[in-house]
Amino acid sequence: MQPDARFITIPNGIFNVERLLTDLFILPRIRAVEWSRITLQTPNMKVGYPGQHLVSLVTGVTGERSGARGNDLIDGSEIKSCSRVDQVDKCKDCKNSVLRIESFCSDCRSTNIDRKKDSKWLFTIRSENDLNVLTRDMNRVILILADYPEFSLGNFDDIRFEIYEIWPNSPRCSRFTELMRNYYNNIYSAHIAKYPKKTPAPKNFWPESYQFYLCNPIKTFSATVTNSLSNPKIFINSHIPENHDRNLYASLDMPIELLNRDELEYLANVVPIQVLRQNNPSFNNIDNPREILSQTSVLNEEVRGYLQLRPDSSFTLDPYSRKKN
Repeated sequence: MQPDARFITIPNGIFNVERLLTDLFILPRIRAVEWSRITLQTPNMKVGYPGQHLVSLVTGVTGERSGARGNDLIDGSEIKSCSRVDQVDKCKDCKNSVLRIESFCSDCRSTNIDRKKDSKWLFTIRSENDLNVLTRDMNRVILILADYPEFSLGNFDDIRFEIYEIWPNSPRCSRFTELMRNYYNNIYSAHIAKYPKKTPAPKNFWPESYQFYLCNPIKTFSATVTNSLSNPKIFINSHIPENHDRNLYASLDMPIELLNRDELEYLANVVPIQVLRQNNPSFNNIDNPREILSQTSVLNEEVRGYLQLRPDSSFTLDPYSRKKN
């Protein structure tokens, strides 16, 4: 999990992040939202190619001048982007689409709106070679997430950009390889065998999900833009220097609320009591693992290493159809 110093050629890239976020994300989104109020088209902020610029600054590694045909970074890293900003929402009463910038449904005037945050990273694996490239040949997978830090409060003006790294060849990230192999062998291949003319959906990888935390992602960058539409101000919350060994850093803690009852019971039965205490040092004098778990909010990398992968689901892409009036 050590970035290759030979490819770190952008000096002090982190000092240009604020300007890049302003030029490639904030100002274009402000213009898009202004036009969206007139056209009623979604101003959804795609983070694909702009995100690759951001990753190059944060990692110090350039692209290959190859567009979509080569490696995302010259060191062979793969970049995946996910934006939950300006998703299209849905009225809970009449099921009509509602833009994020709208406070009520234009059809029935209801304020009972289902605000969406279900965008995810997609991994397309259509051959054994694709699988091997992703899980064996590639050292680093870099995940970009744009979302709202105060989504639950209905604050859609503050935006957060975060970057995570998963290293498929590291034992710490072995669950990522296991997930991708399970998808290809048990879902993609099974679908192709049964429905050769239907294209299975890519592997869905949701931020802040059970699977996500089991892969032990390292957060290498975080920035928040406050008042993004009215008076944008950018704050760099955290950043791991581009040349630092990622093994020196802890992966994200998993919220224990993601576990179901059976998984909690399983941990209580198999995790050594000293490991549970290390996860939550305030309970050093408690000998009952269930009591410790009942008062624990997050699980560190060592504890969740005992958890099992959950069965994956599968589905095929629905054919496109226009909305009927």
